[in-house]
Amino acid sequence: MHEVLRDFLHKFVLVCIDDILIYSRSMAEHQGHVAEVLRRLRSYHLFLKAEKCLFHQSSEQFLGYVINRSGIRMDEKKVAAVRDWPTPTCVKELQRFLGFANFYRRFIKGYSSITSPLTNLLCNKPKALTWTPAAMQAFHTLKQAFTTAPLLVHPDPELPFIVKIDASTTGVGAVLSQQQGNPPKLHPCAFFSRKLSPAGQIMTSATGNCLL
Repeated sequence: MHEVLRDFLHKFVLVCIDDILIYSRSMAEHQGHVAEVLRRLRSYHLFLKAEKCLFHQSSEQFLGYVINRSGIRMDEKKVAAVRDWPTPTCVKELQRFLGFANFYRRFIKGYSSITSPLTNLLCNKPKALTWTPAAMQAFHTLKQAFTTAPLLVHPDPELPFIVKIDASTTGVGAVLSQQQGNPPKLHPCAFFSRKLSPAGQIMTSATGNCLL
């Protein structure tokens, strides 16, 4: 499907295996985009099941996200899954939790710093999980961060971007934002972060800001 719709991708189409999302700025534009995609599919003798299609939606769930004209947010079912996640009792359960949470890291400010005590539990491939007070606090902090994660606005290439970076003793992070709306307000487009290596953790804050 990617090859079939290649020249439409990230212009007005997103594809995941056989799921197609078409997005537009107006209804008239959207109708044109839908027609283009349908013509392309027909030219390759590809067909859609009408009962599996949704047209002219103002909000749509796609790959664990809820997308509308205002921006992107996490699916409430996924947020509830993290909120109600029981405390992991073994290494595999913690790995499963972190793998699930990592998918949504761009919504969480300072994700790498928050999860650092949790990932430390997995260093040296332990056979058993030994919780520390810091790790337990990190587990609850991350769950809380999911319930308060902001809406991420769609980046507008016509507007200036603002990048704010920060470094701590365990990681570096940044937020990409834009002034949008009327009156303009600062809104996040995405959060970025990564954990520092032992060597990186001894650097100064100014140097750490350059490592992102």
